[in-house]
Amino acid sequence: MSTPVTEPPKNKIIEQLNLFYLALSFFTRLPMPKTIYYSEALLNKANRYFSLVGVVTGGILALAYVLFNCFFPINIAILLTMAISLLLTGAFHEDGLADMADGIGGAFTIEKRLTIMKDSRIGTYGAVTLVMTLLLKFTLLVKLAEQGSNHLLFAIILAEVLSRALAGSLISYMPYVSDIEQSKSKPLAQSQSLSELTLLLFIGITPLIFYPSEVIFTLLIILVLFRYLFKRWLMAKIGGFTGDCLGAGQQLSELLIYLTLVSYINKDVFIELARTGHHIMGIVG
Repeated sequence: MSTPVTEPPKNKIIEQLNLFYLALSFFTRLPMPKTIYYSEALLNKANRYFSLVGVVTGGILALAYVLFNCFFPINIAILLTMAISLLLTGAFHEDGLADMADGIGGAFTIEKRLTIMKDSRIGTYGAVTLVMTLLLKFTLLVKLAEQGSNHLLFAIILAEVLSRALAGSLISYMPYVSDIEQSKSKPLAQSQSLSELTLLLFIGITPLIFYPSEVIFTLLIILVLFRYLFKRWLMAKIGGFTGDCLGAGQQLSELLIYLTLVSYINKDVFIELARTGHHIMGIVG
């Protein structure tokens, strides 16, 4: 169990590692170093590494699938990998999606919506949204895996990284509307500088280098449009964002990434990805 302290580290490298550990401890249940320097200011700075957390979780999930697939059929291996994902994050993002669905779907005023979103109990809107999301994710992952492990492994890493970049970018230019002291969730980064946003997005788009230009262009157009519409919708419904909204944004953008990749399965543009995967596997082997 890490022990947060408020005195910031003076070494630049240690400072950046500390920010990364803060981001990792916020989004996962992975064990952290015994001492993590914590303050609200440091947590705000840690948002630059939110997408880097996806590199860690994506790598773990990709490895988990490879191991499970050695012993089980594709559908069982994927189901077990999804279970690992929930354990790895404590269903943090899924909980946010369900809470947002309950709050915005079950009330007509901003105050009531925020009150429902802070309630730890799950309602009809949240349950239905969560079940549909998990079923759709499972179906899409099976479809990708049926084309070969390379398609699935690259997709998992891309979705884990890029979806967190999109969700983290929502912090920019949107007010935080939930009271930290009354919220059931952890304290949340509430501000974002241009340099932090730039690093967050740069890390987020890096896995796209393994994909053909047509896929890259389509994904970016879809995600930029989704971010614009989702941001406008949140401003209209609650006047800003909460931690639950960021979790929902991550889950929804992850599904959009998988949906887009599945739509390209039968096209020749994925030949390049398959070749890249075989080359990488050959080097590793």
